[in-house]
Amino acid sequence: QVQLVESGGGLVQAGGSLRLSCAASGSIFRFTVMGWYRQGPGKQRELVATISSSGSTNYADSVKGRFTVSRDNAKNTVDLQMNSLKPEDTAVYYCNAQHMGYGSDYWGQGTQVTVSS
Repeated sequence: QVQLVESGGGLVQAGGSLRLSCAASGSIFRFTVMGWYRQGPGKQRELVATISSSGSTNYADSVKGRFTVSRDNAKNTVDLQMNSLKPEDTAVYYCNAQHMGYGSDYWGQGTQVTVSS
């Protein structure tokens, strides 16, 4: 079965950086879209950044200019470079992968990112 595993979360001070990685295993196809979502305390899950198989990206307004999403189509991995982190970035970050042709949608277990002030 398809499984997404995130890594790279942790505790950092405001202004610091973290790099999240997500590896997809058990997939026989390239995902149409891969990306990252997050859910802060008492909030709903929201889109952070996505990237299509062609390299087209989409970012939440709150992270534009600070976060960069990238992927390796051959390995089915997606990374999120997070710079200039703010306390409001504190959340559980989830990796997501979709394949529109198969109507599939997969999620990782999430990795905690905590930004202290």
